[in-house]
Amino acid sequence: MAALGDDLLGTVNKLQDLVFNTIGNDSLDLPQIVVVGSQSAGKSSVLENIVGRDFLPRGGGIVTRRPLILQLINVPEDEPEDAVHVSYRNASQAFRNEWAEFNHIPSRKFTDFGDVKREIENETARVAGSNKGINRQPINLKIFSPHVLNLTLVDLPGLTKVPIGDQPTDIEKQTRNLISEYIAKPNSIVLAVSPANVDIVNSEALKLARHVDPLGRRTIGVLTKVDLMDHGTNALDILSGRVYPLKLGWIGVVNRSQQDIQGNKPMEEALRSETEFFRHHPAYRNIANRCGTQYLAKTLNTTLMAHIRDRLPDIKARLNTLMGQTQQELASYGDMHFSGKEHRGSLILQLMTRFAISFISSIDGTSTEISTKELCGGARIYYIFNSVFGSALESIDPTSNLSTMDIRTAIRNSTGPRPSLFVPEMAFDLLVKPQIKLLEIPSQRCVELVYEELIKICHTCGSTELSRFPRLQAKLIEVVSDLLRERLGPASSYVESLISIQRAYINTNHPNFLGAAAAMSHVVTNKQDKERKRLVQEERERRERRRLKEIGANGTETPIDEEEEATAMEKTETATIRKHTAGKGLRSMSPAVRETVSGGFTSTLNGGRSSSPSRFNQPALGGARDSFLNYFFGKDGASQPGAGPSHNANIGRHVSQMSEPTFSQSIRRPEEKALRSPIQTHKPEDELDYTKAPRGIDFGNTGEPALTDREAMETELIRALISSYFNIVRESIADQVPKAVMHLLVNHCKDVVQNRLVSELYKEALFEELLYEDDSVKKEREKCEKLLDTYREAAKIIGEVI
Repeated sequence: MAALGDDLLGTVNKLQDLVFNTIGNDSLDLPQIVVVGSQSAGKSSVLENIVGRDFLPRGGGIVTRRPLILQLINVPEDEPEDAVHVSYRNASQAFRNEWAEFNHIPSRKFTDFGDVKREIENETARVAGSNKGINRQPINLKIFSPHVLNLTLVDLPGLTKVPIGDQPTDIEKQTRNLISEYIAKPNSIVLAVSPANVDIVNSEALKLARHVDPLGRRTIGVLTKVDLMDHGTNALDILSGRVYPLKLGWIGVVNRSQQDIQGNKPMEEALRSETEFFRHHPAYRNIANRCGTQYLAKTLNTTLMAHIRDRLPDIKARLNTLMGQTQQELASYGDMHFSGKEHRGSLILQLMTRFAISFISSIDGTSTEISTKELCGGARIYYIFNSVFGSALESIDPTSNLSTMDIRTAIRNSTGPRPSLFVPEMAFDLLVKPQIKLLEIPSQRCVELVYEELIKICHTCGSTELSRFPRLQAKLIEVVSDLLRERLGPASSYVESLISIQRAYINTNHPNFLGAAAAMSHVVTNKQDKERKRLVQEERERRERRRLKEIGANGTETPIDEEEEATAMEKTETATIRKHTAGKGLRSMSPAVRETVSGGFTSTLNGGRSSSPSRFNQPALGGARDSFLNYFFGKDGASQPGAGPSHNANIGRHVSQMSEPTFSQSIRRPEEKALRSPIQTHKPEDELDYTKAPRGIDFGNTGEPALTDREAMETELIRALISSYFNIVRESIADQVPKAVMHLLVNHCKDVVQNRLVSELYKEALFEELLYEDDSVKKEREKCEKLLDTYREAAKIIGEVI
């Protein structure tokens, strides 16, 4: 069994050397004994007693500032070292009883333990500096001796509370974190060192051990300085486990005093003095065989062997897991051992195909790496079409940038030197085309947003395998970007032509166009509603003033029936509206139009029933009305209810001014009245001086006459027609632009991307350049290969004993 235990510990030591030399950390969580204690608790003395040599640095403050992994290896006396350790190189020194080795200088072995102490100090200062700070990088030390038992111990910095000198202010926190990192591992046995001359409840070592091992299953208590306790007191209760029970028990030791150390008292003599102390002490003589350094070493050896035996299967399972993870990581970096033109060509072709498939699947939404945090790919393109582009079109007001004066100016300019009989159609064309131009900016921006999204998709199509070859990845992105840039021009030009097409021909025969008759009805209705509200408000204010006046005269308020008041109010409002409409509102229209509008108002106010027969209800005059609207605004007049037969409409188109002489007069009369007054205030010579006449009309000038009723009606009519036609064009553009972008940009690039990549990059002269690997990828692959070899070697070592 002892031989098996020695083999197990040797296996763990080999694993520890292998792991720390290649990996640099204990990733396998190997079984080990971790020594924990406060500063000056006697940790170093305990370790020196176990080794039997004075080899650890001493002094004030924190001396142990790096973890010291101490491997004790028992060797038979007078036996060649090559039989024990195959790495020993000096064959001339084949028979040495004791020596030490450091992993950081494996070519040198130390036979003088004073040199070992100095090397520990130098190595600590080299890594941790000279400011008494600590460092996590461990020092690996092996001691070969026939006087030691096989053990693996980890000596950690002692706990301290107050920084001294130029130590960091958080030295206590750093030390605690370092200790907790080691003792928290399930495979570590905690050797908690506490001085006997300090109350056990104040032991920092036990406090840390209890935090990670609350049941005390893997903690061994060591009580030092038993000989320094006050006379009349002893630590028997603690050593018996009655004060703080531990499953692995308590062991008392007596270390060398400071005087013994300064006097260079031999270690053999110190160990004999310790044995005599426990054997003759009245309190400890009954448990003397369970106290002392020799018993501590045997206990640690037995405990560690049993612990290794229990934990080795778990270590093997963890090793297999680490091997699988490392193998998977190595596969992600790909095989670097490719040679031959055929192999390199097939690799490049494979990477091109994967890149193209990733690009297409990102657009189609079939990619396996779909983000759940934000819209991307095809979903983002749909969002651009539906939300961004659609909202931009809807936010455009077709007439917000057209003032009433702009419309009046356009109407006047389109009539030339003659006053117009009707609203000129040229004014509508002149005004609606610039408004259609407003749709071009959001349409072009839609194309740009889709192009930018495709570029973004192109840059996110790289895989881990493709990232190995940065030049190839950059070339793939460059080729696809050039393809997208080529298609951006045709797509933008086509979208621009869509706007130009809409402006080229104003189709007033569109079935959804409002038309002149409907627009006129809409304008008249709006005007009627506004006038009605104003008159109703005036009537209510008048009645309220009269009621208040009556209250002031009589002193009392006469109650009025609400129903009677409402009936009277309605009659008054109807009469007032009829009077106002017949008098003022329709003066500027011809008699036929006035009677049409008046008849419409009357039928509306009377619930749809006309109070008197209208001339427009007769077929001949109805045809005349339709011909007036159809002549300038197309078919809409014929589409209105009440229109006469088609032959009457055609006849009406040829009616001369003599049939209704008052219409032209009613058109010209307001303008003549409005324009006559300012002209008459000038002198006759000023009127003939054409050099003083302005080239344009400044409607901001207060001398400009206000809008006549006819001009107000015309501007509102033009505004309604522009809005109606603009909505038709906007709906068409909202449908056609996304289709054009998908056809000319998105779908075209999807169809030709792989062919473009192959034609541009699949060239034998470019293979070597494209397959250049990034240096960081090479280092990561080499690191993975080295780690995998280490794990395989560790598995081989464990396989020898399991």
